[in-house]
Amino acid sequence: MATKSETKGSSKSRSSGKSSNESQTAFGFGSGNTGVLVGAAMAGAAVGIAANVGRKLFVQFTSGATGDWFDALKTEHALTLAIFDKIEATDDKQTMMRSHLLMKLKYALTKHAIEEENVVYPALRQANSTHDADALTAEHGYVKTYLYELENMPKNSPEWLARVRDFRAMIEEHIRMEEEEVFPAFRKLLSDEQNARLSALMNKEGFKVA
Repeated sequence: MATKSETKGSSKSRSSGKSSNESQTAFGFGSGNTGVLVGAAMAGAAVGIAANVGRKLFVQFTSGATGDWFDALKTEHALTLAIFDKIEATDDKQTMMRSHLLMKLKYALTKHAIEEENVVYPALRQANSTHDADALTAEHGYVKTYLYELENMPKNSPEWLARVRDFRAMIEEHIRMEEEEVFPAFRKLLSDEQNARLSALMNKEGFKVA
């Protein structure tokens, strides 16, 4: 028969064991499970970061595969006009498709504008082509206006597609000025080393917003 002291000691031992178990299961999971969950969360975050970096690399590679800043911008111009082609192929019933394509167009133009405004146009100004840089920058302001109007107009309105065509005409003239006048002359003005540096800086800027 157990003595009183033995019973008390046994009870204390069970109580101690219970407290230990409870401390391990605080908030619903023990310390071992916590480590697993934290590890899984960190692994998930790492996968997410890697996926985002991979997406950025793919997006930037699409336009900058040539390695030359001018050729990269021409590629982006062509991609932009291809989106316009898809938009113009829609009818008034395809409102969701129009919204989706407009979102893609806005992204492409925004990324393109950041590359030019943060790298190419400042380089133009340094090369004493301030007039051209200012004119091209001002046209980017009209791009934002067109995008704002198209976002807020009913996508099933016949006027919406007409506005898209006006927008495209403005973009095509902007592209013509860059590809036929300003950029070819500017690239010839720069040395191979300067062109390579401009390409690297523009690619870096594009990667930030890809």
